[in-house]
Amino acid sequence: MSPFEAIAEPNRRRILDLLRTGERPAGELVEAMDLSQPGVSKHLKLLREAGLVSVRPDGQRRLYRLEPGELAELDAWLQPFRQFWADRLDALEQHLEKEQ
Repeated sequence: MSPFEAIAEPNRRRILDLLRTGERPAGELVEAMDLSQPGVSKHLKLLREAGLVSVRPDGQRRLYRLEPGELAELDAWLQPFRQFWADRLDALEQHLEKEQ
């Protein structure tokens, strides 16, 4: 699964959002998600396959964290769109200033 396919699903985006603050155990993600443990596990597996998260064992727990490499690829793809919107907002600002 590509990173783009992985982030297309809202629950996976929510997991990524939860991991922005740092490494978290799977159980904590399950509690925060309002999904079953198998459902969260399925999403975590797909995020791992897409290279967006990694896991490390910590005794009985599994700790998940974001992986910056694939996120950087997504960011690079989004950059032209950020510029597109920045240009549009600049044009709107100039238009509004002329109207005043």
